[in-house]
Amino acid sequence: MIGRLRGILIEKQPPELLIEVSGVGYEVQMPMSCFYELPAVGEEAIIYTHFVVREDAQLLYGFNTVKERALFREVIKANGVGPKLGLGILSGMTASQFVQSVEREDISTLVKLPGVGKKTAERLVVEMKDRLKGWGAGDLFTPATDAAPIDSTPNAHDAEEEAVSALLALGYKPTQASKVVSQIAKDGMTSEQLIREALKSMV
Repeated sequence: MIGRLRGILIEKQPPELLIEVSGVGYEVQMPMSCFYELPAVGEEAIIYTHFVVREDAQLLYGFNTVKERALFREVIKANGVGPKLGLGILSGMTASQFVQSVEREDISTLVKLPGVGKKTAERLVVEMKDRLKGWGAGDLFTPATDAAPIDSTPNAHDAEEEAVSALLALGYKPTQASKVVSQIAKDGMTSEQLIREALKSMV
């Protein structure tokens, strides 16, 4: 129903953003691997969306390219994998890492992702191995190496809180999220930098 949005970024609160299109604000959730690529608040963005309608909610999931969205749609076709788990999977590792893990039947790497137990990892491998043939050429979700900070002087405490909140939204446990963020936090790091390093360290 809603496949693409073009508008001004109003808020960025990982993993969710608010984008204004013709006076209407849309709340969109994005994998962190896509979130890193967003322009700054106040700038224009184009987001390809996947619309989910549930009995209790209508949700939009956003991606920077059509191919990123296509991979997300393949992931959530797997039995027992919903959009929230799909968001966590594609935030916890890059597309090429995920494809390689499935192709190599690397269960031990997949179970490190939030919400993915051994049975889910085995199901992902069995159901997706054939569907993902040809996806391994190039990394769809290459984060920028030096993402511009949202604020020039981020408040360290606020950045850490935002990072922990984002990890909780992606399915990590509170103690795990707090511990890893406190271990990697350094002065001057933005919440996006903290999230990226935290996800790297956990996978």
